[in-house]
Amino acid sequence: MFNSKTMDNKEKQNKECQILIAAEQEFLTKGYDGARTTSIAKAAGVTHAMLHYYFRTKEQLFERIVDEKFATMSHSMFAIMGDPSLPIVERIKGGISAHFDFVAENPLLPRFIINEIVTRPEHYEVLYKRISLIIETIFHDLQFEVNRAAERGEMERVDVKMILISIMSMNIFTFLAYPFMEPLMGELMADRDKFLAARKAENIETIMKRIKKQ
Repeated sequence: MFNSKTMDNKEKQNKECQILIAAEQEFLTKGYDGARTTSIAKAAGVTHAMLHYYFRTKEQLFERIVDEKFATMSHSMFAIMGDPSLPIVERIKGGISAHFDFVAENPLLPRFIINEIVTRPEHYEVLYKRISLIIETIFHDLQFEVNRAAERGEMERVDVKMILISIMSMNIFTFLAYPFMEPLMGELMADRDKFLAARKAENIETIMKRIKKQ
């Protein structure tokens, strides 16, 4: 039987999804200040009034996109790092790989976040809350497991927060630096996919050497 309420909900979800996709592209390519809700509405195929029906302000759109991006990163990276069925070293290795893949799928995101922190300090609080929640969610359990593994002689005793900083720094820098490093590196970066695969392996190996018992 035809259910108009179900169809209305589905249509609403589709429109909202279209707006979010268009808004993400607008924010990441133009920054918060450069983004225009009129451009987002046009790209999403909705009227400007309809966009404001779903998201009353540009700030609401910004926060929704930030929430969804960090939720995706949290799920992809920490689902592996928090998996108790895997040895702790493999969990960390999987987390490095998952984070690299996330940034590879969202290469404009790191630059956007850094620009927002620099140009709009009020956005720092929004970003800080999302990032700190992700880190605190896994820190205590993971640190406990790392300490136990170190006591058993399976790995070095390390500070998990320092390892997370190393993971994010190495992975993110690859994509921040790529546009201006590519012309300088010649053949090394000529094949983007090949270079990224090699860089990912290098980042994993570097951190594994830090945590594994020699």
